[in-house]
Order: sequence, then C-alpha cells, then structure tokens
Amino acid sequence: MRDLTQGSVTKQILAMALPITVGMVVQTLYLMVDLYFVASLGSTALAGVNAASNVMMLVMALTQMLSVGTVALIARAVGARQTGNANLVFNQALLIALLLTALTLGFGYWVADTYMASLAADAPTRQAGIVYLHWYLPGLALMFVSSVMGAALRGTGIVKPTMVVQMLTVLVNIILTPIMTAGWLTGHPLGVMGAAFSSTLAVLVGVVLLAWYFLRLEHLVKLDIALLKPNFAVWKQLFNIGLPSGGEFLMLFASTALSYWVIKDFGSQAQAAYGVGSRLMQFFFMPAMAVSFALPAIVGQNLGAGQGGRIREALNKALLIEVVLMTFAMLLCQWQPQALAEVFTQDPAVLAFAEQFLAIISFIFVASGINFTCSSFFQGMGNTWPALFTAASRLALFAAGAFYLAHQGDFALTELWHWSVWVGFMQAALSYVLARREMARKLPTLVPLDAQG
Repeated sequence: MRDLTQGSVTKQILAMALPITVGMVVQTLYLMVDLYFVASLGSTALAGVNAASNVMMLVMALTQMLSVGTVALIARAVGARQTGNANLVFNQALLIALLLTALTLGFGYWVADTYMASLAADAPTRQAGIVYLHWYLPGLALMFVSSVMGAALRGTGIVKPTMVVQMLTVLVNIILTPIMTAGWLTGHPLGVMGAAFSSTLAVLVGVVLLAWYFLRLEHLVKLDIALLKPNFAVWKQLFNIGLPSGGEFLMLFASTALSYWVIKDFGSQAQAAYGVGSRLMQFFFMPAMAVSFALPAIVGQNLGAGQGGRIREALNKALLIEVVLMTFAMLLCQWQPQALAEVFTQDPAVLAFAEQFLAIISFIFVASGINFTCSSFFQGMGNTWPALFTAASRLALFAAGAFYLAHQGDFALTELWHWSVWVGFMQAALSYVLARREMARKLPTLVPLDAQG
C-alpha cells in the first residue's frame, strides 16, 4: 500500500502516472499492432477493423463504470484505515466483473452483424468488421476481470504489477499478430481473424498473470470466496460512483459511431483514415490520461483522511501537467501529420483524409486534457454525475451539429472536425467550473483524520 495523504503531491502524481502511461501505451499497442498488419490487407479491411474496434469503447464504458467505483471506494477505505471494507469492495467488484463477462459474450455475438451493417461503407468493409468482432469479443469480455484487479491495486496506490503484466501481454500480441495475421513462420495467414484472435490470446495471458499475482502476492485486497456472495449495498455504492463515469465512455462510443455513420458516404478510404487518425489521437492522449488516472487514488485517500488542501493542490498540479503534455502533442501533430499517418498506410487517398483530420483535431488536445483531469477528480470525490453531465452535453451538441452539417449540400469533413474542436472546449470550460464548485461544496467541511474524535 502507498500512503498518498502526505509528501509531495506532484511527485505522487508523476510516480503513479509513469507506470500507468506505460501500461496504457501497452494497451493501445494492441490496436496499433493489429492496425499496422491489417493495413497491409487494404483500406477496406482497415476501415472494417477500425469500425469494429469502436465496440471497445462500449466495453470500456462498462469496465470504467466498475473500475472507477472500485478505485474510489478502496482508496477511501484505505485512507480511513478500513482494510476490511476495502477487501469487501474488491470481491464484490470481481463478482460483478464475472457477470459482465458472460453478458458481453452473449450480447456481443447477438448484435455484431447488425452493428457493422449500420456503419460500414460497403459490404467488404462490413464483413471484415464482423470477422474481427467475432474473434475479439472473448478478449473484450475478459477485460472486466483484468480491469477490476488493476483498479483494486490502484486504489491502494500500487501500479507497477499491472504495468508489468500489460507489458508482457503486448509482447505476446506483438509476437502472435504477424504470425497469425500475415502468416510469418507458418505460411498460413489468417488475415483479420488472426489479428483479432492474437489480441484475445494476449488479454487471456494478462488475466492469468494478474490472477496469479492476487492469489500469491497481494495481501491487502485478496480473493475471498465468503465475500463473493452478492452484497447489494456495495453494488449500489459502486454503481452510484461508476455509472456516470461509464456513461462518459458510452458517450464517446456514441460520438465515434456517429462520426463513422456521418462519413460513410465519403467511402471506406475516409473511414479508414478516420480510424487511423483516431488511433493516433488515442496514443497521444496516453500520458495525459495516465496523469488523470493517478488522480482518483490521491483525491480518494485524502478525502478519507480529511485533507482538503491536498485535494485542491492535486487538481491544480494535475491540470498544469495536462496542459503542458497536450500542448506538446498538439504541436507534434501540427508539424508532421502526414508522417504520423504514413506509419499505418501508404494509400494516397487515406493519407489525405488522415492528414486533414489530425491537423484540425489536434487543437482539441488541451481541452481533452482538462476534461480527463476534471473527470478523474470527480471520481476521487465520489461524485461522478457532473462528469456525466458534461459528457452528455458535449454529445448532444456534437450530434446536433453533425446532423445539421451532414444535410448541407456542400458538406465537407473539415467542418465536422472543426465543430468537434469547438464542442470539446465547451465541455472543458463546463468541467472546470463544476470541479471548482465541487471543491467549494465539500472541502470546507472536511476534518483531518488525526483531529477526529
């Protein structure tokens, strides 16, 4: 366990963010590696895999719901020195994760074909996406279990074991993808199916390694069969904190799906370019997201310990770090957008769309960093409804503008990307105002733990 209620807040943020950054980059490399080898199959396969991969956002909405509640409740229990309650939360979260794993598999195979039919620009793109989904769904389902174990460790201030496991899983994926997708060594390429199945196997390896860690090495929070019986009071606490945050990722899934739908009339090359640009954008977001992911544990522990001043300092320091990181990423995308896209495709039409997308959308990076930080701040405070409100407001504005633009006779994709940037800054301003309001409401009433009777 790491005590986050004393010492330098800046050092704690950076110390936790570094391994989280590595872990998140590793996680993103699942799709990056798949994308690189699928791109060699043509723009149609690339577009299909990109559209199918958006389902990961839907799964992440549910994993975020569970992991956010787990981190917040365990961090608060650890800060208040209530280790028994922390262990109860972990086991209840694990039980919910197992139920969601089964639900994802059943529902996913039921709707996969319909989902791809609604988004794909043409039949070959639709078929590529369906194949990818069918073979990647088991890996997506297993992410519930791995996310709960990682969240439990984050809540106690421990991040290195999860980072090591994620590094090993991406190594497995890097080894398997060229073998299964392109037929290296075997001479039997499996194409899109191989890309998806290699990712599923890599996720399975990660789950097994994390389970071994909890069974053999973790002692503060651990598997306890007696605590796996449903405790609906704990479920209510987890969902009350996690549902709004999961709703944020659901909004992101809906926004991305809407973008694919709006641009499908521009053809599979435009969809492929949007997918490439989105994956690159996610990659650049990794350090900023890691900083924000360090915040809930710090805020949660200090909330439990009644340290209001450290909560305020943590938010301010995290925002400063985010602005610096995202400004650097924006400048890089402004400088070499085409070179970045050329890593994944040499198709001139795809490159033209991708360069255009990155050059415009990179202006949203700073606003996104502010949104990440404020969202994580609300998680640590145990009130994620403001974050859901800002995400829903953004989706409503973006959808209204997108539908309006799409029905104009001279609609160009650049208009959609510019509108997305403006909406992102609107959300950032609203998020910051609500975060300041949350501090004004709660911090003055906190009593330090050592001063409590």
